[in-house]
Amino acid sequence: MLFNTDKEVTFVSELSTKPAQKLSKYSWYGNVRLQRFHIPEETAIARWLFSVNKVSTFPCGTNNVTIYLRWGAPPVVSLKGSIFPNSTLWSPSLSLTLPVASQNSTTVNLTYPSAGDWYVAAHLPEDDGRIEQKGFPSCSYVFQPQLSIRRAVDVPILQQGALLQQTATPEKPSLFLSVFRLYVPEFVSSLSVSVADCSSSLSGSDDGDCPLILKLGSSAPLQHSQVTVNCSGTGCSAVLLHPPWDTWLRVVVESNQDNRTVNFSIASYSTGDSRRFYLPSVSVPAPSPGCLWNVPVLYEEADVLSLRYSPVKGPNVNVTDTHPTLLSYPLPTQATGGTLNLQLTINAVSMSGTVCYRIKDPPCVFCADFSAGYRLVVNASVPKAVLRLPFPQSATWYLTLQLIYNSESRGPTVVQVAPEVSVSACVDDCGTYGECRLLRSYSYLYSACVCKAGWDGWGCTDGSKAQSYLHQVTATLLLTLSNLFFLPVIVVAIKRYYFTEASVYLFTMFFSTFYHACDQPGVAVACIMDYDTLQYCDFLGSVCCIWVTILCMARIRDLFKYSLFMLGTLLIAMSMQLDRKGLWNLLGPVLCALVIMVTAWVYRGLRRNQCYPPGWRRWVFFLLPGITCALIGICLYVFGGTEKNYYYTHSLWHILMASCVVFLLWALSWKPRVCGYTLCENGKDELYTVT
Repeated sequence: MLFNTDKEVTFVSELSTKPAQKLSKYSWYGNVRLQRFHIPEETAIARWLFSVNKVSTFPCGTNNVTIYLRWGAPPVVSLKGSIFPNSTLWSPSLSLTLPVASQNSTTVNLTYPSAGDWYVAAHLPEDDGRIEQKGFPSCSYVFQPQLSIRRAVDVPILQQGALLQQTATPEKPSLFLSVFRLYVPEFVSSLSVSVADCSSSLSGSDDGDCPLILKLGSSAPLQHSQVTVNCSGTGCSAVLLHPPWDTWLRVVVESNQDNRTVNFSIASYSTGDSRRFYLPSVSVPAPSPGCLWNVPVLYEEADVLSLRYSPVKGPNVNVTDTHPTLLSYPLPTQATGGTLNLQLTINAVSMSGTVCYRIKDPPCVFCADFSAGYRLVVNASVPKAVLRLPFPQSATWYLTLQLIYNSESRGPTVVQVAPEVSVSACVDDCGTYGECRLLRSYSYLYSACVCKAGWDGWGCTDGSKAQSYLHQVTATLLLTLSNLFFLPVIVVAIKRYYFTEASVYLFTMFFSTFYHACDQPGVAVACIMDYDTLQYCDFLGSVCCIWVTILCMARIRDLFKYSLFMLGTLLIAMSMQLDRKGLWNLLGPVLCALVIMVTAWVYRGLRRNQCYPPGWRRWVFFLLPGITCALIGICLYVFGGTEKNYYYTHSLWHILMASCVVFLLWALSWKPRVCGYTLCENGKDELYTVT
């Protein structure tokens, strides 16, 4: 049924779809796929459709996708056993698990959701630590959320104390009977909506019953933010304590019987209005009947995800034992991706100061209900208290302070408290074993900690699986000193007069050594230059090392060989800049070089009418061992690497690759003719010798 009013409420539907995103296994918050939706005012129903599809043909079995939903700020993802830093509190989000084999979808419905930004996050199960090479087949899933809403247009406004007569008839069936808007001004301690003179009739007969359901507020996201009352008799009232200030609330009246005509009147009232007073900075305030003292607060934006709040009249705030002191902190949307920090310091003895920190709705009766707030106590023994809230919701936060004496002996009636409120990117900058990183979802910025050296937790404070200092030093030495196996390679190359190749091997050894010395996750780190430069040179040198070695084995003319050296190096440098960890950066040069080598070998074999290279000793003692080392190293690099054994497997990869080049270069041994004191050109195609 739809109530017949002077101005009938109309409902419209809207649809919002976000692009599909590839899901990742969870190891830190950067693996979470975050999407932001906006729900307008007067939304009656919000329905999310979450779809997950497998996009790879690789057999994967069934994987569970975890989805989070939260109003006002991104969800705080806390897997089982996650540890948060001290004095850090967080509120859980609505979450669900979606099992996916090939594709699956689910819906989430919210009735009368709070207006504003809603955040959806999704990720695959926790990472198992296996290192997957980019470009190889793997299990890939994409996640796409979709939001459809139904909102009311031209909603009538309930004026305070003014009765609004309503009549409901069964002519137009509808889920929502009547929707109203109600404005809550500042300094209101409680709000009530009353339904009176309610009567219902069936086929012209009046039974005197009132089959109505009265709902005040939103169903999400705050606890106790909605009050629901089943009316009986001729009327009922819904009372909302500590309503959010300076905002609009929704009032919904529904009927539990569809075949009756209902007549009633509705009105709203605000009770216990608070009178605000500006608290002087030094002098003791005079008694007044006001409920609280209001202290103006300013804030400045220092950087991305960095806000600093400060009271107008100085850092210290006077707190009394007669009236609560109120400070309001508006938190904009662009700051919700950081951490809200509160530190309180009391400058007095023999008394206790109690703090109530709440979102949207400060209590006039001081700290009467902490269900939607946080409580801090500072006193003579504990003069400082700290509270940190990751991903705080976008709203006005209220800090309420009051002086309380624990004994009969009373001290001064006013003390000074220094509230320090700020927004920072991460909690304590992620500590010693963490790095605070700035993330982006389209135009929205947020931050998270990525932990190192086995440390874990939201702020990288969980050291239960941390690596010891000896373990970190051992790992660094293994990864760096294993590159010294390229010294024999350089010696052999110089001995065989492959000076260009030797310079490439020297370049590779140098930058691989110092890249791995800089790439370590713990404190055993040494960086001689920028990390990105070291990584680029290491990757470039590794691929060029393979490129020149295979071309050297092709035994083509020097003019062609050195031209291919230069051309290939330039193309490899370009591809490294485009996608440094791409599969084809390595596979492309290797295949091209192999094609050139095989073509040269086949040409020589056909021209000589014999197998090339000739000689079984060369194959048995040099070529086959070199190829075996290369195959073992590639298999170990691609399939055997995990985060736990990376130090050992990658060090063995260095050794195997260096051994492979030694065997292959030794197989190409040749001795030039010497004419006096000059080196003469050898006119033969090749002079293979086995030494």
